[in-house]
Amino acid sequence: MTPALEKLIHHFAALPGIGRKSAARLAYHVLNMNIDEVKSFADALLNVKNAVHLCAACQCYSEKEYCDICSDGARDKSTICVVEDSKSIDSIENLHEYKGLYHVLHGVISPIDGIGPEQLKIKELLARINADVKEVIVATNPSVEGEATALYIAKILKPLGVKVTRLAYGLPVGATLEYADGVTLLKAIEGRTELK
Repeated sequence: MTPALEKLIHHFAALPGIGRKSAARLAYHVLNMNIDEVKSFADALLNVKNAVHLCAACQCYSEKEYCDICSDGARDKSTICVVEDSKSIDSIENLHEYKGLYHVLHGVISPIDGIGPEQLKIKELLARINADVKEVIVATNPSVEGEATALYIAKILKPLGVKVTRLAYGLPVGATLEYADGVTLLKAIEGRTELK
């Protein structure tokens, strides 16, 4: 294998979810592309780094000062949904039900990885809390780190008089109790609702 090919494989393998075999497949695919396709691909990589930055309000990725959601005057400004990453916004938006605003933390508190509240976009969230904001929905993932982050956010927002809620989670629709892990089952029991 040539050094140039090995370097390309190394860069592809550094991407999340891409192992060495997948990285090699991608590198060989690039080798088989014509030069115009490779230039277009390289331009797209450079362009995304130059054109995309963080929204001044919600910290989501945007090509403008404010993203389309923050710029939309029809959105409910009384609710902010806090998510770990920008991909989570896409998941919620695909439901076409939530009409509030968002805030992206860009991670979760994880002391083992050296990530504390200072490394997240929490102070930017605090700066957005005003008389218009009535509820903050914490939609971090149901992991140990996601839970720690949710508790931290609740602790710092409660004194500001804003209602802090957490997404419900537990058993997915269609799941059977037999195959549910203990934590999922416990959260399902804790999050039970009254039948009407």
